[in-house]
Amino acid sequence: MLNTQTNVPLASLHTFRLPATAATLLYLKSAEDCGQLPDTDYYVLGGGSNTIFTTDFKVPLVKVEIRGILYKETPDAWQITAGAGENWHQFVCALLDRGIFGFENLALIPGTVGAAPVQNIGAYGVEIAPFIAVIHVWDRLDKKHLTLAAEECNFAYRDSIFKQNPGRWLITSVTFTLPKLWQPVTSYGELQQLGATATALEIFQRVIAVRQHKLPDPALQPNAGSFFKNPVVSTTVLSELQRNYPDIPFYPVSEQRVKLAAGWLIEQDGWKGKSHNGVAVHANQALVLVNRSAQNGEAVTELANAIKGSIAERFGIELEAEVRILGERELIQL
Repeated sequence: MLNTQTNVPLASLHTFRLPATAATLLYLKSAEDCGQLPDTDYYVLGGGSNTIFTTDFKVPLVKVEIRGILYKETPDAWQITAGAGENWHQFVCALLDRGIFGFENLALIPGTVGAAPVQNIGAYGVEIAPFIAVIHVWDRLDKKHLTLAAEECNFAYRDSIFKQNPGRWLITSVTFTLPKLWQPVTSYGELQQLGATATALEIFQRVIAVRQHKLPDPALQPNAGSFFKNPVVSTTVLSELQRNYPDIPFYPVSEQRVKLAAGWLIEQDGWKGKSHNGVAVHANQALVLVNRSAQNGEAVTELANAIKGSIAERFGIELEAEVRILGERELIQL
């Protein structure tokens, strides 16, 4: 049975903590209850760490709280199915406690297990997509449960079929395959000094230390994590940028494509630490916007659009929002 509430304050349900109210909030605690979901459009909310409510939300809001973790061991791998409402970082901790490795680079990423495939979360050289076996979903159009293989999910950098078609599927659980033959991934950024002999626990601890140093705690400084995606450009564009910015950091994606650091671009353009109507670019990580005292969503969109326009003018690169910015009824496109 769905627990339904009306006129619910949303500040505590999204980590940017703007004052807003949900007209209707439904709590989904079991996949079996999906058939009770409304026939009208609704928005699915996980941990609220990648969503910003800029104003009162008129569309029904479904908060997914499906819990539980099932472990299945095979000779070569672990197969783990986790409920979509499980906290992602706590899930990573649970795996480490059992000696199951592979997600240590993804420690302390905010949000839920169900939200992780939507963004194809990744950090420090590891993405979630290669570990996904199947995703269990509720088909909102055909009103039935389905199991989607990873190959059907169109995973790409911070993208998936769930992000491309946000109103079609509701993720109820995810099944991962984590091979027992584990190798550390320490080639990225601050992990390089750990070397190839690092243990999973050492990587886990270093990732947490780096993230806590670089990124503000949403409990202390409300934020939605990385506000913009790191742009992926051609090697030709990179070569052109290197003429003026020889030290520009980049990470190969393929032979012809590289990923740039959006935070570096924003910092180079002088935005680090700047504020607008209660919203500021974080002093330590220019990729993060923090809510100091904003009372409405206009402050967020105005600052974000100003940054986006400035980066386009200076570098010729169009930044895309990684966070999901909501108006009264739908996503707002910057």
